[in-house]
Amino acid sequence: MSCSVPPPSSPGKVELHGKLLEVEHSVPKRQRNCKLQIRNIPPHMQWEVLDGMLAQYGSVENCEQVNTDTETAVVNVRYAAKDQARLAMEKLNGSMMENYALKVSYIPDEMAAAEGPPAGGRRGFGARGPPRAGSPGLGARPKDPIIIPLRIMVPTQFVGAIIGKEGNTIRNITKQTHSKIDIHRKENAGAAEKPITIHSTPEGCSSACTTIMEIMQKEAAETKFTEEIPLKILAHNNFVGRLIGKEGRNLKKIEQDTGTKITISSLQDLTLYNPERTITVTGPIENCARAEEEVMKKIRESYESDMAAMNLQSNLIPGLNLNALGLFPSGAPGMGPSMSSVPPPGAHGGCSSFGQGHPESETVHLFIPALAVGAIIGKQGQHIKQLSHFAGASIKIAPAEGADPKLRKVIISGPPEAQFKAQCRLFGKLKEENFFGPKEEVKLEAHIKVPSFAAGRVIGKGGKTVNELQNLTCAEVVVPRDQTPDENDQVIVKISGHFFACQLAQRKIQEILAQVRRQQQPKPSSGTQTPQPRRK
Repeated sequence: MSCSVPPPSSPGKVELHGKLLEVEHSVPKRQRNCKLQIRNIPPHMQWEVLDGMLAQYGSVENCEQVNTDTETAVVNVRYAAKDQARLAMEKLNGSMMENYALKVSYIPDEMAAAEGPPAGGRRGFGARGPPRAGSPGLGARPKDPIIIPLRIMVPTQFVGAIIGKEGNTIRNITKQTHSKIDIHRKENAGAAEKPITIHSTPEGCSSACTTIMEIMQKEAAETKFTEEIPLKILAHNNFVGRLIGKEGRNLKKIEQDTGTKITISSLQDLTLYNPERTITVTGPIENCARAEEEVMKKIRESYESDMAAMNLQSNLIPGLNLNALGLFPSGAPGMGPSMSSVPPPGAHGGCSSFGQGHPESETVHLFIPALAVGAIIGKQGQHIKQLSHFAGASIKIAPAEGADPKLRKVIISGPPEAQFKAQCRLFGKLKEENFFGPKEEVKLEAHIKVPSFAAGRVIGKGGKTVNELQNLTCAEVVVPRDQTPDENDQVIVKISGHFFACQLAQRKIQEILAQVRRQQQPKPSSGTQTPQPRRK
């Protein structure tokens, strides 16, 4: 899809597909912030498409409908960062959506304040005129299913045919399937394949995908291209283990039900910054289309399951910034190619969001199946190095020891958010590598050491505290009796459960310890005066 739009710094008029558009910035550069107003949105545009379109350019913190008398819809959008808003401005202003040219402008702070509260509805979308089901004109709407875009790879030589003359072909596909389609032509310059992202409902994604396969087959016939053109779906590695299933059962069933052959790219092809695997489907177009539906159904189920667990538990961990954790890529949740939330080298991912300026380092011993050690370490130690760098934590596998040869101890040292990241990835890795069944939750045992004098506070009078802790977190928490304190006068607290249960229990125990430490601090005696800071 191509259109001639002036750069953001040159307001004026431009001709686009025979129509004269006004492109202007009414906000001085110094007043531009994270807030945008998007006008001329198609009145029948699907909610899912709008959500997916906005999410491409960054994290949307708020989206509010503006009441207008126009047939088309208007929304105010606030992104998490200025550069995200700027990117959205550059990409969306003047772009065509179902024969409507979008108009995007900045909202200065004072104008946003004068608007008052939004009219209500979903994330601030208010009712405007007669409601149109499934469109931005609808006020409060029923909860939508979670939308995950479909990402596919296509041979570079077919990209021109998919776009069509003056973008007509791709425009027709988006109109017929009610989807937003991005062809990432600039990615992987010179590569034999290009990624395409389709934002729509599951049905819209499947319909657009089938049409694209048909276009490629027709182009291949006309250009005497004799090689088979498989369907290549990109999926985040977090979900591939569950797609495959124990001993490959899920994948085999999809192959049998759809009459296709499905292969998945190797884990060795992954990097921390490109966490997608390629799912290659071969067979007749109609069979590949059915396989795509089944594959994406599994991917969506996995994503929804993970998000439900996060939403249930994350609010119980005070101040935890889930967006900073990099559990899913940015842009399209759980599916995108980039890991923009990964902290740069040397950064430790915003540990201050726990409400502490410089949170203390903690050490946790996590026990994993001994057979999983190779997968955690990775080829030549690459996986554990990447994980350590990503999480901002020290991660070491202890030598085999103890009574249970089936388990190995992983020693994780770092502040709270680093612990969350590292442990989350370890739990996820065990699931991906099928050390637990497809319907089986990953449950591990973690040990943390506490001062022997504080163990009683963790247990509570008559076991009250530890019982409350177990009820709140759904983890099993045990302080073994008759422990002999180690050389540092510390004893072990054992925590068993799924990831969020373990995390929550660890955080609650650390809160108890912090309380004990504060009470242990000597108070200034009455004869001494606390020094006052000097006035400048």
